[in-house]
Amino acid sequence: MKLKSEMKNFLAIVKSLDKKVITVFISVALLQTVSWYYTSGRFYQMAIEESPALISPEAELRRFLFWFLGDFGLLFLIPCLIIKVFFKKKLSDYGLKRGDYSFGLRTTAFALLIMLIIVWFVSALNSFSENYPTLFSAREDWNAFFLFESALLLYMLAWEFIWRGYMLFGLEEKFNYYTVLVQMLPFVILHNGKPVLETFGAIVGALILGVLALRTRSIIYGIIIHFGTLFSIDIISILRYRTGEYGTGLNSILNIIRNL
Repeated sequence: MKLKSEMKNFLAIVKSLDKKVITVFISVALLQTVSWYYTSGRFYQMAIEESPALISPEAELRRFLFWFLGDFGLLFLIPCLIIKVFFKKKLSDYGLKRGDYSFGLRTTAFALLIMLIIVWFVSALNSFSENYPTLFSAREDWNAFFLFESALLLYMLAWEFIWRGYMLFGLEEKFNYYTVLVQMLPFVILHNGKPVLETFGAIVGALILGVLALRTRSIIYGIIIHFGTLFSIDIISILRYRTGEYGTGLNSILNIIRNL
């Protein structure tokens, strides 16, 4: 009888829970797990490409395209479907709108300026020059670079939407501003293994982008800031690599311009 009573109480608790909150948490966990195991570059390496091809620039580009486009479908299109079909809400309620564009554009311009200055200095460090651009073949091939960056933009759309759109706005009604902290945790954890400065920066970045999304009611500005930062890292890293200039002063900027 005690077990029956416990089960009855447990079922009563489950029935009282917010169904949308449960759906958001479980779907994010499932989608991120599928992403890690089946649409990641690591999966592509192990399951699709033959080992000898892994060293070729073409195989490297295919791996990133598989990863970025796969996650776009998984982390953007599927949550959009959940919002429309199960929640019966508008996508604009989850940040897919311009929102407060006056505040958003001013904040975005200021953030990109700050990030550009930071990127200029950290791109001179060995830990960055050895890791960026992540598509190493882009150092020699501009076509590969622009194809990579185009796919990266779609990936950033999905990345910002799953955390600062679907999760943030999906949990806002229940957790209010605490949802900024909720979306920060998986975002930072998924940066583990990257250069240490980038991982620590992800803590601050997640908080800022979360607050910005709530303030503007839009994820557009987070996408611009996030993609703009990554694009600047890649393009500056390539320019440094091509010119052999790893200084941080004004002369280094002039040398890069002259060498180009």
